[in-house]
Amino acid sequence: MKTYLALVVGALLELISIAQARSLDAIRNSGVLGLCAHPNSLPFANKAGDPPGFQIELGNAFARELGVSLRSDWIITQYQMRSAGCDIVLDIIADREAQGETNLRISKAYYRTGVALAVPHGSKLTSFKSLDEHSKVGVLVGSMAAMTLGQRHVPTSTFGFEVDSLEALANHEIDAAAVTPTTASYFNVTHPDKAVRILELDENEANLNWNVAVGMVRPDDQLREAIDGALDRLRTDGTINRIYERYGVVLQAPR
Repeated sequence: MKTYLALVVGALLELISIAQARSLDAIRNSGVLGLCAHPNSLPFANKAGDPPGFQIELGNAFARELGVSLRSDWIITQYQMRSAGCDIVLDIIADREAQGETNLRISKAYYRTGVALAVPHGSKLTSFKSLDEHSKVGVLVGSMAAMTLGQRHVPTSTFGFEVDSLEALANHEIDAAAVTPTTASYFNVTHPDKAVRILELDENEANLNWNVAVGMVRPDDQLREAIDGALDRLRTDGTINRIYERYGVVLQAPR
């Protein structure tokens, strides 16, 4: 009985999702593509607009590809996406399990990222495996990196934001910071006097690496295909790389 009810509920949710689908034709008829983004999260997005953030710049590129303009829908948490009425979200983890709560539809992946180690210039650290009981590492509270290093008995110092751990690293309070290359790269752009060295992603750490894609809130099949097609064109002509490079970020190809 429980299995039957689960199937019925699942079918109903799918029907609701289809009924609420935002079609490519609807977007073109309205002349607007909605992008959900955080209003104060450079280098990702910035409501003040100077600079706008790479998500806003890339969103504008997608809108041009679809022949419409971009509308930025500012949200603080992922739970506001549905009520905000946006069509896409950028820089999401390209994994269905990871998007289990968001129910986002996932595009083709367009770059690879994860958690890397940022270290001072001259540090002898080379990877996560080189960390030991004498290495103090800055981690985000409750993060996968915090869990991984805790299991290996590597001393950690927890922070609420990645930039705070990078500040602590620059001030020699910790030996390394486990952060995304995106945040560390932008930190180097905005803090040239405190620049850190960013080690390469360690593919041996499976839980600390992932592909990134466009998340679509409630697309029809035509919108999914249009986003994937736009991604192909924007990657091929170098637009995506150029946008991220303006914020100091060099993208790695997805795997």
